[in-house]
Amino acid sequence: MNQYPVHLKSKLPLVGTTIFTIMSALANEHKAINLSQGFPDFSCKDKLQDLVFKHIKAGHNQYAPMAGLPLLRELLAKKIESCYNHLLNPETEITITAGGTQGIYTAISAFVHKDDEVIVFEPAYDCYVPAILMAGGSPISVPLQFPNYSIDWNYVKKLITAKTKMIVINTPHNPSGKVLKKEDLIALEKITENTDILILSDEVYEHIVFDEVIHESVWRYEKLAKRSIAVYSFGKTYHVTGWKMGYCIAPEYLMKEFRKVHQFLVFSVNTPFQYAIAEYLQESEDYLELNKFYQEKRDFFTSALKESRFEVLPAKGTYFQLLSYKKISKELDTEFAIRLTKEHKIASVPLSVFYKSKEDNQVLRFCFAKGEDTLKKAAEILSKI
Repeated sequence: MNQYPVHLKSKLPLVGTTIFTIMSALANEHKAINLSQGFPDFSCKDKLQDLVFKHIKAGHNQYAPMAGLPLLRELLAKKIESCYNHLLNPETEITITAGGTQGIYTAISAFVHKDDEVIVFEPAYDCYVPAILMAGGSPISVPLQFPNYSIDWNYVKKLITAKTKMIVINTPHNPSGKVLKKEDLIALEKITENTDILILSDEVYEHIVFDEVIHESVWRYEKLAKRSIAVYSFGKTYHVTGWKMGYCIAPEYLMKEFRKVHQFLVFSVNTPFQYAIAEYLQESEDYLELNKFYQEKRDFFTSALKESRFEVLPAKGTYFQLLSYKKISKELDTEFAIRLTKEHKIASVPLSVFYKSKEDNQVLRFCFAKGEDTLKKAAEILSKI
């Protein structure tokens, strides 16, 4: 007999609570250092906080325009032109979103129809596939080649069919910390030329790249720019993930469809925060120096692990570091991650959860967007294992 008064059919029967929530809860329960969920343990600049209060007190507390504050979109257009030499119409090609995840969900909802195929590279950030399934589409998984997490574009080409509607790329890549190179974007350009395939480019870590690597945005490539929707995050750039603020860029003909969904999903985004970010955005050195800020943290963390038995897999971007534990244990990565949290008081994320196939290469992901004391304590624990 059914114990509930209503019979339900889940739209996502195989989806449970995200691994980030699970590992953070486990970290809290066991009072462990939490390097699992990707958020900084330090605050944004005082000036940015002061600007929020300034605009709240100024009365900017009602609905913003559906597409976002015009001034903010104008400044973002100038930023994109400066960074990627791509001209945008801020009125028709930029929309402010409630974070990067909302932008991704909206883009997939706007363009993916029933039975459309969407190519997704794995390990993949966990919001892509559920959004595709909710739209009635079919996710087509392409494994990145371990241990370099590179893409076999010849294999990708073989997977393209008449049903292929979209290819999702993510650079810098979460969870691997890899970045796409120029030759990757050129290959993508050739594969999609003379097709109706759209590109959804997740670029939320655009300013967190290391070792003088250049972020290869889709806006650097004219042919890709005409078929792409790109998503960005103020939360990642300004250490304010809890603000849930981001933006989406696309050519006008695509943005028109994006906004049709956006207006009924969130309508508009937090008004005083948009004013604050618009004013703060004019100080470009803050985001242009972000790569140096996080490279110092990456280098500090990995240097402190030199005497450990973990193998450091090079991170070229994001604020995540992969560590292989093959020399330590043969346990499944999920089991090892739980044991690390319970017994050694340090939480991470097992990489197998980012694969449909649950591929297990005995690798864990650690977030280094933390203060030096936290990273030092974490490295000391890991070095004793």
